[in-house]
Amino acid sequence: MKKIMRFVSAAGLAVGAMLAMSVTAFAAGDVAGAVTSTWSTARQQIVNIVDNVVFPCLDILLAILLFVKIGGAYLDYRKHGQMEWTPIAIIFGGLIFTLTCPLYIWNIV
Repeated sequence: MKKIMRFVSAAGLAVGAMLAMSVTAFAAGDVAGAVTSTWSTARQQIVNIVDNVVFPCLDILLAILLFVKIGGAYLDYRKHGQMEWTPIAIIFGGLIFTLTCPLYIWNIV
């Protein structure tokens, strides 16, 4: 009983501290316009970073994962005599998607 009361007291204290320190924020203007303006201003930088950094990193990770999965599937084939193609196909599909994504993603966004 004492343990439960201590837990309830600690939880109540934590919730009370959270409520006391939280500040309510109200938007005093055109939030959608601010977001649109920020996107318009930073769009070219975001596109360059995503095209030159993010997608190549994803491509490298997926390519390494694909080769590791192919090697594991080969070892599994030698051990059990059956080949599991589903994970390899899924990773290959993701790799193809990330390789071709910069060609059309910015027309969608």
